[in-house]
Amino acid sequence: MMPANNNNSRVLVTGASGFVGQALVSALLQQGYDVSCGQRNSPQEKEKRPGCEYYTIGDFSEKPAWDKALNEVDTVVHLAARVHVMRETVNDPLAVFRKANVDATLELARAAVKTRLRRFVYISSIKVNGEQTDGVAFTEEDTVDPLDPYARSKFEAEQGLMRIARESEMDVVIIRPVLVYGPGVKGNILRLLQLIEKGIPLPFKGVNNQRSLLALDNLTDLIIQCIRHPAAANQIFLAADGNDVSTEKLVELCAKTMHRRPRLFALPGPLLSTLAYLSPRVKKLERRLYGSLQADSSKARTLLGWQPPRAVEQGLTETVGWYLGRR
Repeated sequence: MMPANNNNSRVLVTGASGFVGQALVSALLQQGYDVSCGQRNSPQEKEKRPGCEYYTIGDFSEKPAWDKALNEVDTVVHLAARVHVMRETVNDPLAVFRKANVDATLELARAAVKTRLRRFVYISSIKVNGEQTDGVAFTEEDTVDPLDPYARSKFEAEQGLMRIARESEMDVVIIRPVLVYGPGVKGNILRLLQLIEKGIPLPFKGVNNQRSLLALDNLTDLIIQCIRHPAAANQIFLAADGNDVSTEKLVELCAKTMHRRPRLFALPGPLLSTLAYLSPRVKKLERRLYGSLQADSSKARTLLGWQPPRAVEQGLTETVGWYLGRR
């Protein structure tokens, strides 16, 4: 863990009420930062925390006024975004993603430049690099391959931010995290925990893929390192725990913490290939559950001296503990 901050600098966190945002705000307060919380809805009085200034900015894609939220702010951490949607319903997904993730992000960055903000930390996505690896982990030097509208919007926002950094005195730091897990997690990890707890057989026996994961505490730790470290200026960092696991191993680790026997069976390869060929949805599922996606986070470790405080096993144990305790 890094030493506490003594500069009394103020950080604006957008998306402060989200999964990552809440954890980041807590970590910043613990380390002595003043925090401005930008979020869609006004918090209830019982949800407010000492040391936080709250700003209700509504829909980020509707050009909110940033003047008050940026007052006396030294650094912005931009978490708010339209996230990846499994079942898209809009006619033009890319246009909607661009409005929320590109236009709104650059509007905030331009407003920040006017206030002479020092640093803008942008949380992007590993999906900018691509959807799958084949034995070699992604690095920051790889040619990007954003395949879906969400990933394309994230990459376009990165490009716009770097242009603004070149034309101003504001630093930009871009972090591309892999799948984030931890207490409060939703999405695929939560669904997996529910299936394991119910004892439902899962078709992952013998799956020898490799997936990079990122514990929530590791992500917040890296973000804070990027807020304060001079060498982070105008850099891109991939973020991962550093201990990759197969889908089979992931299930086994979670089941062990639940004191349950993992119920796994092998799905014949030809059957899986046929199903993936016949159904685009199954093909996407196959890629996520059976394919590999590895990210090399050594740049952050070398350039910033970053050491993730949580190993995968510890992070998963805390996540499962939260899941069991929430019932």
